[in-house]
Amino acid sequence: MKRGDYMDVASFRTHFPPLMDEDAPVYLDNACMTLRPTQVIDAIQGYYATNPSCAGRSVHRWGMSISQMVSRTRRKLANHIGSSKANEVIFTSNATHSMNQIAAGFPWQSGDIVLTSDREHNSNLVPWLQASKRHGIVHRSVPSHVDNSFDLEGFENACADAGKNLKLVSLVHVGNLDGVQIPVTEATKIAHDFGAIVHIDGAQSAPHIPINVESLGCDLFSFSLHKMMGPTGVGALWGKEDVLQQLEPILAGGGTVSSANSESYTLRDIPERLEGGLGHYAGICGTEAALDLLAEYNMADFEQQEIRINRIMTDGIKHLQGVEIIGPEDPNKRGGICSILLEELDVQNVGILMDEVNSVFVRSGLHCVNQWFDSHGIEQGSLRASAYAYNSEEEARCFADTFCEIVESLSGGD
Repeated sequence: MKRGDYMDVASFRTHFPPLMDEDAPVYLDNACMTLRPTQVIDAIQGYYATNPSCAGRSVHRWGMSISQMVSRTRRKLANHIGSSKANEVIFTSNATHSMNQIAAGFPWQSGDIVLTSDREHNSNLVPWLQASKRHGIVHRSVPSHVDNSFDLEGFENACADAGKNLKLVSLVHVGNLDGVQIPVTEATKIAHDFGAIVHIDGAQSAPHIPINVESLGCDLFSFSLHKMMGPTGVGALWGKEDVLQQLEPILAGGGTVSSANSESYTLRDIPERLEGGLGHYAGICGTEAALDLLAEYNMADFEQQEIRINRIMTDGIKHLQGVEIIGPEDPNKRGGICSILLEELDVQNVGILMDEVNSVFVRSGLHCVNQWFDSHGIEQGSLRASAYAYNSEEEARCFADTFCEIVESLSGGD
């Protein structure tokens, strides 16, 4: 799967039909959603064509086949994030669902404090704000350093200030705004010293870097499959068993209960207690196919390939006047994300022109990190190019050349 010290990108790309078209775009919107390989597409179609049934219900051969598939995929998800216990993986519809399950299902008491960083996705901010209205908890945000790197000392001071009221810390592992990775192991140890439960938003880390939740030391970990070659509508929530057992399901009924009558109910143990309603079985079939393909590769190679792409993009545009890259200067500290502020130009227009001029697909706007842009007084957001392991060096150069051409043209350059 590798060629020398580099990932064999050309071989990897052959799995993705949109990249095999002779008019394929330069797809650099991977922080939003990755492309799907043929294996995933075939697995989803195969579910509907060959055994379209339900897990955990019917005992006929179709039903038993899907039950076995769900169990296999749960184990493979656990393996991907370094968990030794498959029953600690809960299927959700996405990372947002996972985080809402925590926020709405946790046994809060009025005055409990939740700490997050100042660069969280709305999915790791708004649920805590809702919980503050519903349950009287207090949300506090810890500022980052000027370059968006994590302020460990400031975080420890915030934990100390919260004291015995600190109940939960919820931090983004890798920022979708800037690609900056926080020191989860160190932050988790600090939070645990103050008696807090730690949740990590792994939506941008699980698809890109090696993950071992047991080594990280966190108590809860959320991620989405649509960002790691899988289908839309499938996510996961991993958690330590004793923590997950504390959560009241936000989707109750169906297979979540072991008994129920007109006056009371008894919830089942995890994972069933938190998986109410009919599962997205076609999506879970696709998830297994995505995980099987990922298992053929070393995630460290993914990480290095994306950094390699980011370095080419960064070096190709950093000389431009009125252009600022969010986060540290060193691409090694920004993974595969190059998020750009434009001083004089409209980011939406530049994003449209990137497509129209050279079929380069990027994202422009606030990237659901409204809190950070608001605190910095930036209304229009940024233009974000985000790589995945199938992006080539040629594509990175195409991005840089196209961006420079557009910016220089709009700025009145030669």
